[in-house]
This record gives sequence, structure tokens and C-alpha cells, in this order.
Amino acid sequence: MGYGGSREDAETVGRSGDGGIDGIINQDRLGLDVVYVQAKRWKNNVGAPEIAGFAGALAGKGANKGIFITTSDFTKAAKDYDAAGFKIILIDGKRLAQLMIDHNVGVSTVKTYEIKRVDSDYFIEDIGFGLGVIRTEKA
Repeated sequence: MGYGGSREDAETVGRSGDGGIDGIINQDRLGLDVVYVQAKRWKNNVGAPEIAGFAGALAGKGANKGIFITTSDFTKAAKDYDAAGFKIILIDGKRLAQLMIDHNVGVSTVKTYEIKRVDSDYFIEDIGFGLGVIRTEKA
């Protein structure tokens, strides 16, 4: 998505007892600034307590930027949660799917369509005579 590191540079750290951090993305090529990621594959909507917990995990890392991703959605309370001092971006399942399509991550092309237009230059032929050019229509 235009961040400094490559996909290979992104780090997965999420495990049981991970302290609320599932991944780390370098914001610049040198890794001077990082964005922490929390991901939830849930059927139920993510609430404000989970966002507060993620803010706490960011504080524990000395960070102030994070992305919280879910395959479901966020409750109104989660969307309205004021994580003072932290910039937390919420990505719900619908936006996640669109980002995956836009950046060709975890998706494959099923069908491609070609759209044709008439090439008017095909029907015109140049015949050179000395210095001048005569354009004629092809039969």
C-alpha cells in the first residue's frame, strides 16, 4: 500500500499472549517508524473494549499509530472511541475486502474482459509521392 517496506519486511507477531499486537509494518524503508496491527477474525462486531485494549498495547510498545482490522464490523461505541494520543485506523470486513482487491493481496483473477474499439487508422492508407503524401481509403 505504499509503505516503506515490502511484504517480506512486514512482521507477524500475533500469538497467544501477544500483548494485543498481531503485526508490525515499517512506515518507511529504514524502519524508523512502524505501524502496529491488531487483527480479529470475528463473526460478532468488535466493541470499544477491544479498541481500548489495543490502545493499551500501543502504549506498551511506546507507539502511537495502529491499524485495527476485523473481518466483521465495529460497534458504534468502537467507532466513536476516543483513543487520546493514539491514531488508530479501523478497517472493517468490507473495507478489508476492497483493499485486498485494490492491492492484489490474497485474491486471484477469475475472468478478464477485453473491450474493443474500431481503429479508424486501419482504414486509411498513406501513399508517398515525392514530397507529398496522398491519403486514400482502403477498399
